[in-house]
Amino acid sequence: MKKEYQLLLAEDEPSLGLILKESLESRGFKVDHCEDGEAAWKCYQAKEYDLLILDVMMPKLDGFSLAQKVRKADGYIPIIFLTAKSTTNDVVEGFEKGGNDYIKKPFSMEELIVRVKALLERKSNPIHQEWITIGKYLFHPGKQILKIEKDETYLTSKESEVLKELMMHQNELTDRSTILEKLWGSADFFNARSMDVYISKLRKKLEKDPELQILNIRGYGYKLICS
Repeated sequence: MKKEYQLLLAEDEPSLGLILKESLESRGFKVDHCEDGEAAWKCYQAKEYDLLILDVMMPKLDGFSLAQKVRKADGYIPIIFLTAKSTTNDVVEGFEKGGNDYIKKPFSMEELIVRVKALLERKSNPIHQEWITIGKYLFHPGKQILKIEKDETYLTSKESEVLKELMMHQNELTDRSTILEKLWGSADFFNARSMDVYISKLRKKLEKDPELQILNIRGYGYKLICS
């Protein structure tokens, strides 16, 4: 991992923001901390960042709305949401708004560090920069695009990550817990429900190739069948 990644932290609780900033900087990251969404948006426009950490409930501009603005300008930068909300719908909404990860408060600093490093490592992976053939489709993980003939479909960050995991083990069983731990951070009930939602969405987006299937092997995981 390269030294001194530049992070933007948007957290409206001053004490928590200070703790997060100091902890991240002690691990070698450079961190700009903003206490509302509008200030964070101005910082984002003025400077280049490697990753964003956004609290969902913020004054002036909430984290979800800020992420949507960022996504219009940059489809690749990793975004982590921090929130006290924990229902399946909340988690799914976070990923739909452009988030790559979603951490529920309270959380440990080590958990955040692990998530940050994992996203930065994924971002630098060469596979993100290439078109990959999946059946009759072409898939670009970095651009989050599925293409079949002249039709292009844009995926959310989480859809793209789940599809990449399945694709890397196509025609093999992919353990459910392994995907959950890697992409969601834990294999709890809410994350499992969230992953089921994304699997259903991917099935619909791959239905133009009838020979492509995502099988649910009950009690074990998923298998992407690709001839």
